Amino acid sequence: MTLIRRHKIAAIPADGIGPEVIDAGLEVLQALSARASDIAFDVTAFDWGTDYYKSHGEMMPKNGLHQLKPFDAI
Repeated sequence: MTLIRRHKIAAIPADGIGPEVIDAGLEVLQALSARASDIAFDVTAFDWGTDYYKSHGEMMPKNGLHQLKPFDAI
């Protein structure tokens, strides 16, 4: 039985790293996961960019850092 290593990834496709770059990176992770049967990625996207700022007056919610703590990578 193969042990699957799961990694929690927070994706923030915003102004510094655009959605097209994040999408390409996620495609790479999907390809890696398909090729290596012992690794998986659970990705959660956050919409903390300019549109969020225009609507809320801040780049991310006040508890944004707390929301990111459980992730293995951003």
